[in-house]
Amino acid sequence: MAASGGTLNCEDFSLFQEVLKVMRTIDDRIVHSLNTTVPTVSFSGKVDATQTCKQLYESMLEAHLSRDKAIKSCIAQTSEVVGQLCEQRAKDSENMAVIKQLRRGQTKLKLMQSELNVEEVVNDRSLKVFNERCRIHYTPPKVK
Repeated sequence: MAASGGTLNCEDFSLFQEVLKVMRTIDDRIVHSLNTTVPTVSFSGKVDATQTCKQLYESMLEAHLSRDKAIKSCIAQTSEVVGQLCEQRAKDSENMAVIKQLRRGQTKLKLMQSELNVEEVVNDRSLKVFNERCRIHYTPPKVK
């Protein structure tokens, strides 16, 4: 799965987190972006705040959707691997190598699923900051 700043690696959880961190740059810098692009009332005549807010919202939404898709894709891949390992364990319940792999896979799956919760917090925070600064300039369409 390609992502801005790298390829999302579902095999290695550390690399998975590192790429997500890069993909979250827009959210990490939302306050700075708003401060540098959305004018205060006294400078509102010099910049089209409506267009600026709209562009920022669209790029933020695109980043949110792309990360969500990437995380869910890795969860699906890891779930498939865990399912296969469960089948192998059912056939040979004494194989310690399979049991260890299964435990590692289950742990990685839980960590990836927790990234969905992190994603929800990051997205909510960004949208809150965006709405505080841009609500008078731009109202995003309602999401289904």
